[in-house]
Amino acid sequence: MVEARWKGVVIARSDDTVVVEGNHYFPLDSIDPTVLRPSATTTVCPWKGTANYYSLVVGGEENLNAAWYYAEPKPAANEIKGRVAFWKGVQVG
Repeated sequence: MVEARWKGVVIARSDDTVVVEGNHYFPLDSIDPTVLRPSATTTVCPWKGTANYYSLVVGGEENLNAAWYYAEPKPAANEIKGRVAFWKGVQVG
């Protein structure tokens, strides 16, 4: 079982993560929906496509753009469709 924690709070837990480039991508339904806030930020990866972001809110504190996902990944990254990865101080393990 892999967990993602921020500020000591478990925000995601799953035994079905996909690891790409060292990042665990969690199924969206394994993430506490109350901590996710949509962000307007996007970035582009040459082989995965356009990434969209969520900010996290835990205990009234916000971690801007701390989670990302590929709504429509390129074919080479199709295994991460519907999944979310974390960074910016989120502990995954």
